[in-house]
Amino acid sequence: MSIQEKFQDLALEEVIGDRFGRYSKYIIQDRALPDARDGLKPVQRRILYAMHMEGNTSEKGFRKSAKTVGNVIGNYHPHGDTSVYDAMVRMSQSWKVRNMLVDMHGNNGSIDGDPAAAMRYTEARLSKVSSELLRDIEKRTVDFVPNFDDTSSEPIVLPARFPNLLVNGSTGISAGYATDIPPHHLGEVIDAVIMRMEKPTSQVEDLMKAIKGPDFPTGGIIQGVDGIKKAYETGRGRVIVRAKTEIETIRGGKEQIVVTEIPYDVNKASLVKRMDEFRIDRKLEGIAEVRDETDRTGLRIVIELKKEADSESVLNYLFKNSDLQVNYNFNMVAIDQRRPKLMGLCDLLDAYIAHQKEVITNRSRFDLEKAKERHHIVEGLMKALSVLDEVIATIRASNDKRNAKDNLIAKFAFTEKQAEAIVSLQLYRLTNTDVTALQAEAEELLQTISKLSAILASEQKLLSVIKKELKEIKKKYQDERRTVIEEKISEIKINLEVMIPSEDVIATVTREGYIKRTSLRSFAASNGQDLAMKETDRLLLQEEVNTTDTLLLFTNKGNYLFFPVHELPDIRWKDMGQHIASLIPIERDEEILKVIHVKEFEEATNLVFVTKNGMVKKSSLASYKAMRYSRPLVAINIREGDELIEIFLTDGQQDLIFATHLGYVLWYPESEVGIVGPRAAGVKAISLKEGDFVVGADHTSTDRSPSEQAICVVTQRGAIKKMRLAEFERATRAKRGLITLRELKNNPHRLIGMKIVDDRDELIIRTENGKEEIISVSTLRYNDRYSNGSFVIDEKTDGKANLLYKKTSSKDD
Repeated sequence: MSIQEKFQDLALEEVIGDRFGRYSKYIIQDRALPDARDGLKPVQRRILYAMHMEGNTSEKGFRKSAKTVGNVIGNYHPHGDTSVYDAMVRMSQSWKVRNMLVDMHGNNGSIDGDPAAAMRYTEARLSKVSSELLRDIEKRTVDFVPNFDDTSSEPIVLPARFPNLLVNGSTGISAGYATDIPPHHLGEVIDAVIMRMEKPTSQVEDLMKAIKGPDFPTGGIIQGVDGIKKAYETGRGRVIVRAKTEIETIRGGKEQIVVTEIPYDVNKASLVKRMDEFRIDRKLEGIAEVRDETDRTGLRIVIELKKEADSESVLNYLFKNSDLQVNYNFNMVAIDQRRPKLMGLCDLLDAYIAHQKEVITNRSRFDLEKAKERHHIVEGLMKALSVLDEVIATIRASNDKRNAKDNLIAKFAFTEKQAEAIVSLQLYRLTNTDVTALQAEAEELLQTISKLSAILASEQKLLSVIKKELKEIKKKYQDERRTVIEEKISEIKINLEVMIPSEDVIATVTREGYIKRTSLRSFAASNGQDLAMKETDRLLLQEEVNTTDTLLLFTNKGNYLFFPVHELPDIRWKDMGQHIASLIPIERDEEILKVIHVKEFEEATNLVFVTKNGMVKKSSLASYKAMRYSRPLVAINIREGDELIEIFLTDGQQDLIFATHLGYVLWYPESEVGIVGPRAAGVKAISLKEGDFVVGADHTSTDRSPSEQAICVVTQRGAIKKMRLAEFERATRAKRGLITLRELKNNPHRLIGMKIVDDRDELIIRTENGKEEIISVSTLRYNDRYSNGSFVIDEKTDGKANLLYKKTSSKDD
């Protein structure tokens, strides 16, 4: 008989979707997320249960970790030994869990991120507090399921006599879900559970009288009670966690910052290294030395400061730029009713209380059943002792045990269980004193039966049992709160002048995006000559600046890059600068358009932006001061099909002048343009004919009179023309302007640029073939608006002119 093969024609996406769905469900329910009832992930639960079953408990000696790992893998958790051992180690780390569930001998890792020793070297046992998670598990308090190979069974949840999920917290990432639940203080959580049981309508505000907030094993300071409250209400929230620090005065009047507690889940070694890098890279001038003086007495990091350093500013800089202060984001997701759920504090407490009701109910039923069974047996024994001689005679007359039991049942009306107890009774117990003991036991059993029946009949008594046991746990295991909670988030103020060494340097930025700072010594050694730069590149900025200053680099896409000078790469004058893309990521087709050197971000100073399609925007320079600048920031909202062509600084009292490709020039006061925010698009600057666009924009100078200033325009054919401002009339915004070119039928002139100049300036014209022509403005004669100027470039041999820029000769360029 041949076997018939069956094939199904299924779409690949359907098969993959189905399989991934199953995998995701498994990862969510049975791997990465904790249960809301006992606060454990499956691997953690299996480790604790395996140790319990092996008798590897707190009152006994330690056993090799490898033995426990083997038991867990062989009986309950068919996965890699590394995952099991790592979970076991984490439950033993005092800096990871608030109340350790595993005691471990040997190297179990460190707060510096060192790994634990191999499992063959370490020994472990259950901690005292973890025994409370497993207590009464043998009394059918929780449901069991068959293990992976059906050779034994395992619990789906532990009885958990204390709310472990909130006490020890949890972190995990599954498919589509992640969880971050911080650890809390055992006593506070138990108080909140009792409060919720006594007053089920109590809200987060009431519960926070008991639970102040998270209590991290590493201590530290939490700032932001509002964030805690939001997290407890919704399951999500953010708080600031900062290290506990002190400023000490040492020899010679110098100061040092001493760190005694660091934020939760921060690697101490990485933190110390990061702080020392600030000193090495000279990002933080006030630090003389960073030392890790941690020993067995406790954590201690010392940041020794230079004599003139401002300790508060140094500390604030470290809070802002290192893990001495971190954000902790609550994301309280747990498995509730076999489903992942974002849970607030009330939900978590209710899930635990419901679980405890079930546990105590099951335990009471189990104990009641056992008490009734025992009482039944005791009754039989007392009855048998009252007719002992007859019972003995009946047993002696029987053929075997089964016959003896049948005879006792038939003659004295004993039950099967009573008959079994009688025939199994040892002779030494047949004494008068034993009858008394049986009577006392029977009375005690009746009291127990009555008590357990009352618990099962009354929810109030059931809750009182839970409360009593929780109070016992609190009394036995609670310790002092470690984390301090502050209501408000402190504002971090850094005095940059104190933090950054004030040093004059030469900053250079090129059109192609190469940037650097060079010491005056390196610059002087080269006499300012032989700057390393590509032949096709040109300078956008070469200026003496201070390390406390800032450079703003604007791109054609309307973004800007914020570069504090002290953070620029320090490179020799004769070496190529570093490309900005390696410092701040920009798009491939994004070009640096303009660099503005800023000493102070003053409210009175404005930035004016001009786009190719004739938009103008004015914003306060102060609004471009950035706190975070690791990516491009929005300078102006550029519309699709448009690009930024010009940016300049003004003081609000100047005039703006615009020139278009077809030769129109418009001049009007800066006051025509209102101040808007950085993300605005601006307003219409000039009315454009179809096919026309803006090629240049400039502003009049406040330190020169209008009679000293002129307009210079350049055409694509290499013609240049200088005109007096008086040739034009001041108009208003959004007009077309006045024509500046004489129209030709063949090969007409079209503007490629316009600048406001005086006799101190030089104009540089570049052609498409790369030729540059430098023209001193003082050598140009004035023309009227109706001429096309004088040719300075031969279009046929050098190519069309396509770039115009200005240098001021009086500057040390």
